[in-house]
Amino acid sequence: TFSRDQINIAGGALVGIVIWLRASLLDVYDLLPFDNPDGGVWKQGFEISYRGDEWAEHPLELFLVPHSHNDPGWLKTFDGYYQDQTRHILDNMLVKLGEDSRRKMIWAEISYFSKWWNSIDEQKRVLVKRLVEAGQLELVTGGWVMADEANSHYFAMLDQLIEGHQWLQTHLGVKPSNSWAIDPFGHSPSMTYLLKGAGLTNMVVQRIHYSVKKHFAQQQTLEFRWRQSWDSSSRSDIMCHMMPFYSYDVPHTCGPNPAVCCQFDFHRLPGGRVFCPWRIPPEPITDQNIKERALLLLDQYRQKSRLFRSSVLLVPLGDDFRFVESREWDAQFDNYQKLFDYFNQHPELHVRAHFGTLSDYFTALQRRLSTTGTTLPTLQGDFFTYADRDDHYWSGYFTSRPFYKRLDRTLESTLRATEIVFSLTMAEMRRFRGDGRLVEGFPAQEHFQRLISGRQNLGLFQHHDAVAGTARDSVVIDYGTRLLLPVRQPDSSSVVVFNPTEQFRTSVVSIVVDSPDARVVDAKTSQPMATQISAVWVEPSQVSAEVFQVKDRLLSSLLIAVVSSNHLSCVSSFSSPSLLNFLLWPFLYIIGPIFSDITSCFKHFTHTVRVFHLDGHAGKSLEISNTVDIRSEVNRELVMRLVSDVASSNRFYSDLNGFQMQQRRTLEKLPLQANFYPMSSSSFLQDSTSRLSLLSAQSQAVASLRSGELEVVLDRRLQQDDNRGLGQGVTDNKLTASLYHLLLEDRVGGAQVPSVDHLSLLAHLASLSLCHPPITMAAPTNTEVPKLHPFLPLHSSLPCDIHLLNLRTLEDPQVSYDVRCYWSAINKC
Repeated sequence: TFSRDQINIAGGALVGIVIWLRASLLDVYDLLPFDNPDGGVWKQGFEISYRGDEWAEHPLELFLVPHSHNDPGWLKTFDGYYQDQTRHILDNMLVKLGEDSRRKMIWAEISYFSKWWNSIDEQKRVLVKRLVEAGQLELVTGGWVMADEANSHYFAMLDQLIEGHQWLQTHLGVKPSNSWAIDPFGHSPSMTYLLKGAGLTNMVVQRIHYSVKKHFAQQQTLEFRWRQSWDSSSRSDIMCHMMPFYSYDVPHTCGPNPAVCCQFDFHRLPGGRVFCPWRIPPEPITDQNIKERALLLLDQYRQKSRLFRSSVLLVPLGDDFRFVESREWDAQFDNYQKLFDYFNQHPELHVRAHFGTLSDYFTALQRRLSTTGTTLPTLQGDFFTYADRDDHYWSGYFTSRPFYKRLDRTLESTLRATEIVFSLTMAEMRRFRGDGRLVEGFPAQEHFQRLISGRQNLGLFQHHDAVAGTARDSVVIDYGTRLLLPVRQPDSSSVVVFNPTEQFRTSVVSIVVDSPDARVVDAKTSQPMATQISAVWVEPSQVSAEVFQVKDRLLSSLLIAVVSSNHLSCVSSFSSPSLLNFLLWPFLYIIGPIFSDITSCFKHFTHTVRVFHLDGHAGKSLEISNTVDIRSEVNRELVMRLVSDVASSNRFYSDLNGFQMQQRRTLEKLPLQANFYPMSSSSFLQDSTSRLSLLSAQSQAVASLRSGELEVVLDRRLQQDDNRGLGQGVTDNKLTASLYHLLLEDRVGGAQVPSVDHLSLLAHLASLSLCHPPITMAAPTNTEVPKLHPFLPLHSSLPCDIHLLNLRTLEDPQVSYDVRCYWSAINKC
């Protein structure tokens, strides 16, 4: 819903602009020209002016919020940062906040805070609790990390949030109410939904396309109520504050002119290791310069205030790993306190300034909005794909380090299955024992500690420099080591298969054996089970000639033939960046009782398309798998392109965190890299009669550059640094597998295309089968151990539109363990 209004925002004149009351970001993208004119001192914005009497009735109320952004791994490992910087920041925080009750600070990363907490004594823990109770220290968001919002699946996003919140509740007895997400490279409404469900009411975001920020600033809509796309009420709303400028550092937070703001970053005083790039250093505040300094800073505050609808102003004070040294604390707090005292002693300036937390700011904001009768607009949609300047779009990280992205989802699936089995085991023991004590011979505490380790390692990997693939090589190796915990395998074994989903299903289970004489029997009936021997690969590009005959035919025609059996005309092709010639490469065509497939061997990848001869959803889609190796390439991306006759025009859909679907529009006014979006688990094309869905077992970048086509970036290799601080390219590529299901469905209802669309129930079930495949376990073969009997915790399948997200065991001081269920209703997302 749009309405027109007039506001005084620039040039001292009335400027007519569009003020939106409720809008979709898709509509905003259609409106914006995505040009980048020079805005003056605010390069990506515009000149801001004011008369000076705007705050006479409602004085400017300023909250300066000290913060230190601590990445749990980026240029250094998690432990490296902790030892070199983070522990010193928190040690000094305890001392410096205690020296003056007016000083305040916020902290976001609970993974670091919990590690520090374990290292301090009880006396210091009491002091921490006092600071929290007094409102001097606020724990914001409460997640284990500041999670990436593009690649993370909502299971892992929620799991790391629960881990952090449980820690805060157990050790500090607090529950966060405000979120602080200043460094993820784009923002998803799936995160806002989880935050709202966790009890948070306000949030702050930063990394959003500079053209979108400018548009919002022009309309004074940088603060809005973020609503879910399917919600027609206000139940899912969360208040969101968008930072208007380039970065979250001090030069880009006090106002539009970074050269001026940098002069008030007192960590950059002459003689230190950090300086102002604009060559005008800060000055210590003295009686002689305080008036001039205060008015210069107030001018920036006032200009920034004109971008918002209220006269309550949030100004962050911090940067990456700030406040390490004691002298930085003194320099920042002492000099700013002198400025604040000057402001507060001169009422004619109409400004009240103090250190604050997010709670302080949002409480004052709500009060001011209520007093003035000001309403905030409502927004639906997401903030992808992010650009920080010019045509520099952050879409490469949707694919970077795909080996680890796949590993992340594998651990996620394994952890969930383990959580469920452990919780059911504890419930059974409690049912038989009655007193909750552990059964002799079952090391429940040992297993539970492994669960906690798995949760925290998975949570750590949701950090926006971890699953995103934007850390240095050595840090990525550290993450991988944490994800790949060693498991002792028995010498000889039988196989136990666990179905981690809530419905009975028919699945294919693949097991690697070292003998062609292997026999598979049912443990209960000893009857043989249907089996099929698959291909044996000597190398990624070489099939064993002793077992299989390799034939040379047209791959593209065979793909059409196989896919056409499912009533779909579709060709799978690859570009790197030009199409490779399928005529030059061998392929293997196998027909069997369980599945039939075609495998093609190329220089940089092995490509398999498989049809399962099964009942249920598994038999209604094609399985596509690729094994990619581009380690010999230079500055190259490998893309899989799906071509169909679906008349999708410039629109397609990709999922957000496996939780909801978001419509995308391919826009010619945007460069190529801007038209790629994150795909955590699914994407689809549709027209009035059909829908083509691609379901993915890992997160990757996806685009639809032409009608009827989907492109997925499988891997990328970048030799040089991209000038964003990493100091290296992405050259640690590994042999990486990717897995998909391709599904074609008729559309019911004709040409009607709703504003919000969802996966079909069939596609949901197929996606769940990819995210949660059967868990295959090896058990030692021992004739003294009785045969395992089928274990059926559910007497019947749950409804198809209900998904058990997790069955999580929590430690409780009153009882041994507390089991919690988390459900997801598919028809709501």
